[in-house]
Amino acid sequence: MRLIKKTGASAATGGMDRRTFLKTSGLAAGGAALAGLAPGAMMRRAEAAEGGAKVETVRTVCTHCSVGCGIIAEVQNGVWVGQEPAFDHPFNRGAHCAKGASVREHGIGERRLKYPMKLENGKWKRISWEQAIDEVGERLLAIRQQSGPDAVYWLGSAKHSNEQAYLFRKMAALWGTNNVDHQARICHSTTVAGVANTWGYGAMTNSYNDIHNSRAVLLIGSNPAEAHPVALQHILRAKERNNAAIIVVDPRYTRTAAKATEYVRIRPGTDVPFIWGLLWHIFENGWEDREFIRTRVYGMDKVRAEVKKWHPREVENVVGVSEQQMRRVAKMLADNRPGTIVWCMGGTQHTIGNNNTRAYCILQLALGNMGTAGGGANIFRGHDNVQGATDLGVLSHTLPGYYGLSEGAWRHWARVWDLDFDWIAARFDQNEYAGDNGKPVKPMFYKGIPVSRWIDGVLEDKENIGQRDNIRAMIFWGHAPNSQTRGVEMKKAMERLDLIVVVDPYPTFTAVLPDRKDGIYLLPAATQFETYGSVTASNRSLQWRDRVIEPMFESLPDHTIMYKLAKKLGFAAELTKHIEVRNDEPLVEDILRELNRGMWTIGYTGQSPERLKRQQRNWGTFNYTTLQAEGGPCNGEYYGLPWPCWGTPELGHPGTPILYDMSKPVAKGGLTFRARFGVERNGVSLLADGVYSVGSEIRDGYPEFTDKLLKQLGWWDDLTPEEKNAAEGRNWKTDLSGGIQRVAIQHGCAPFGNAKARCEVWNFPDPIPVHREPLYTPRRDLVAKYPTYEDRKRFYRLPTRYRSIQETDFSRDFPIILTSGRLVEYEGGGDESRSNPWLAELQQHMFVEIHPVDANNNGIRDGQQVWVETPEGRIKVMALVTRRVAPGVAFLPFHFAGHFQGEDLRAKYPPGADPYVLGEAANTAMTYGYDSVTQMQESKVSLCRIRAA
Repeated sequence: MRLIKKTGASAATGGMDRRTFLKTSGLAAGGAALAGLAPGAMMRRAEAAEGGAKVETVRTVCTHCSVGCGIIAEVQNGVWVGQEPAFDHPFNRGAHCAKGASVREHGIGERRLKYPMKLENGKWKRISWEQAIDEVGERLLAIRQQSGPDAVYWLGSAKHSNEQAYLFRKMAALWGTNNVDHQARICHSTTVAGVANTWGYGAMTNSYNDIHNSRAVLLIGSNPAEAHPVALQHILRAKERNNAAIIVVDPRYTRTAAKATEYVRIRPGTDVPFIWGLLWHIFENGWEDREFIRTRVYGMDKVRAEVKKWHPREVENVVGVSEQQMRRVAKMLADNRPGTIVWCMGGTQHTIGNNNTRAYCILQLALGNMGTAGGGANIFRGHDNVQGATDLGVLSHTLPGYYGLSEGAWRHWARVWDLDFDWIAARFDQNEYAGDNGKPVKPMFYKGIPVSRWIDGVLEDKENIGQRDNIRAMIFWGHAPNSQTRGVEMKKAMERLDLIVVVDPYPTFTAVLPDRKDGIYLLPAATQFETYGSVTASNRSLQWRDRVIEPMFESLPDHTIMYKLAKKLGFAAELTKHIEVRNDEPLVEDILRELNRGMWTIGYTGQSPERLKRQQRNWGTFNYTTLQAEGGPCNGEYYGLPWPCWGTPELGHPGTPILYDMSKPVAKGGLTFRARFGVERNGVSLLADGVYSVGSEIRDGYPEFTDKLLKQLGWWDDLTPEEKNAAEGRNWKTDLSGGIQRVAIQHGCAPFGNAKARCEVWNFPDPIPVHREPLYTPRRDLVAKYPTYEDRKRFYRLPTRYRSIQETDFSRDFPIILTSGRLVEYEGGGDESRSNPWLAELQQHMFVEIHPVDANNNGIRDGQQVWVETPEGRIKVMALVTRRVAPGVAFLPFHFAGHFQGEDLRAKYPPGADPYVLGEAANTAMTYGYDSVTQMQESKVSLCRIRAA
């Protein structure tokens, strides 16, 4: 099968042919760059050329979104000559989106960084790896000596493999800082916080495939038709098989909405009152699952009290949805159980993102839709390994496995690493600073600056920062800066830094945004197709990738670069103490085995390299809906051994396909809600009431397992002598032998206990989710009733503004609500996909969607260049006049970069490394605003005005 090269007019431009496209994209050589791709650039059958070498096939996984589609790469004489979708893969069954169908170009792309470079006297200069590592290392060590380890920021990646992500977090720890983070902070950190604090784990509870069992699918702030295209086939399967009601809630009529049973248009930033409006009808009509609430939910009575405030008239006033439609949607959900809820960044990227995600969870608890096939919270993550990188602790507030930053957490990982705790502690700044609560805290135990706020870590007066000095060096390791808001201030911050290091297959917008003459290094990382290891899909399944080709040009695998840099910085021996290193490349299998030894909290302990490789070889044996292997070498296992995969690999746990499903034994993938919040609150039990997993010997709620609990139950002697020695004084999270987990499961119990989910999160700013108007709101009449928070003096080491912004009325000068989202053609910051000619041809212009009413009122015509101006920035883009958005709302895609406030920066890229398509970054215009728990950026609600350019 072969995709035919398009030769006619481009639909994206309404008449631009390939020759014109190539010319306008900066390809001076005309079609030469594409001509070499024609014979086998896309999908084709593996056929050896007559008399030529045999074409070998390699199994790998797409590097774009989190669905995790399987790909068969075809390699001849070490050259990647073609690709096929994996028709036997349990996630995609031969399906691909445009990005997946063209991943080969990512591996062999001509626009990649080809060798290390540095900016010197305003010019890009080629240097050797030895020189690059030496110079970067010397500058980092000098900054450390002068300003301490926190002055260097380690910005990681959602594109790293699990093993690379783990090694990166370990490297930051051994450098001596918690100023480390990655993309999850600005896409799903509010999900992790909200969901984990409701029922125990902050991850997708079911799977894309399990949606086949749903009778209702509520999508809010999610557009899978463009963001997760292959996921849509699973949703449509539910519609075809079960006549499932598909309800799409979005300010914009998306391609997903076009497939919906019911489309609900809400005002941006009103998710909580929308959910409470649904619950008003559910509670009024007695449609809730009262028995589920009684036995498995804490705090629903306080939710009822809040929901009573949201009478249909108030919902219509705030949200913009009529009583009739609200009741109709509520009844659809009540009549069609089990139902699932799907959300993405439309729900998370708000100043009250944690309130939104908790409200979604509470809706599912009220309907009894948790812990069952076809139900759950199907939270679609963005990048291919944003789930894994989050699990592995590439975050400023935790260590791998969500262990936190307490001394006990650090001592646990010191034991795993076989390093002296005091040596690790000495690597950190020893001073104390006022923490978020005002009490003194040492940096080792203090949340670092999140990626959403690194700009302020540079620009803020250092007297206001909870560390010794400002950030002086930024290491962008697989991160697109245009994915972050406040682009104007970002440019200023980049120009103030002493050092910028970009480690990436592509130069990214970082290389050209600042006006600098020196101090930028570009280090070419290999793609994930040029290395190997595991990657975690959105449903918590780990998949093994094989290396397709050797690293192209002078690129190196990320973990090789980490090791080289660690050698220069003086801690390579500690970084790889129990990891074999071959030619400066740490052995990936050893890294996985090391993280297996420590990740007991979330069950990243049972997925050995051997088990993952065996599953990869047997994709076709897994059931398309249940994901369970039916016979064959993996019989009984769930695909990807979705975490928690309890105990050691030898225990043979099959993985957990559906979280909190009590209908099967824990040993077979069943679970209860986690006892994470204690056993009692104000005299009320937090443990489950008379319900338990099938096969449990404790037929009621119970706390998490410790050595003491095993002794009280009389199960201590079930441990071996070696396990007893390791488990003494430990709990299920810190027993490195896995004995406590093994014995708990042997008796049918979940190692983390059996508790109720909680609706009230008493340690959050809003214990019960409430509506708060966005900082930049056009509804000034609602601010007094639904105000934002007070400003905070110290939050993740930085001052954070709320009320001081909202109290200014920007709506007079900026009357249009501005929101943002994805396109099917591009991914993330877009540097990679806009450098792919097959994708670049599909969408060549950055644009703003504007309703005809607003266009006509402002004298704007379709296709015209316009200025989109906000209180903090402006961008020049093309107008797309459409009724997809409502009057008073405008939409921007966020995948573009290369222009800045009307200026084309193409000439600033290293020669031959500029993406084919450039455009303004949406986030140059997007404004200030951060979630009250996680510092998630607010990029779904701002204010703008639009005028002809």
